Amino acid sequence: MPIHVEVVTQERRVFEEPEADFILIPGSEGEMGVLPHHAPVLTTLGFGELVIRKGGAEESFAIYGGVVDIRPDKVVVLADLAESSYGMDLEAIEAARERASQMMAEGVPEGENRAAVLALRRAELALRIKNRMQSRGPLIRIIDEDGD
Repeated sequence: MPIHVEVVTQERRVFEEPEADFILIPGSEGEMGVLPHHAPVLTTLGFGELVIRKGGAEESFAIYGGVVDIRPDKVVVLADLAESSYGMDLEAIEAARERASQMMAEGVPEGENRAAVLALRRAELALRIKNRMQSRGPLIRIIDEDGD
């Protein structure tokens, strides 16, 4: 029996797969694997890679915080920000990483330090995921911007 998974942000539903086999969740306390019939859990998300597997196919997302609701037949990822690895622009990621690194090296005003650190963490996570995805197989299915 498969497990239904949804990835949602405040703006839109990013992804939905009604028949996933396995989900790897970047929890705030570490990674957690979820199979069908998992015990109910509500936990916070950290910065990390969310992986959804169906058969031999895999979809990956950069997740930047949020919560996840795990039930025996459904997983709902309520992410602060989620970005599909297939939609990531390598050049934009590199540019963002360079800007954030430069800001950190030059020093930033105290009030902007947290934002600069977060920008650097986001860019490095996205770059790591994008590089890893280049060697992976086909995607499962991506829902379009309208959620269809």
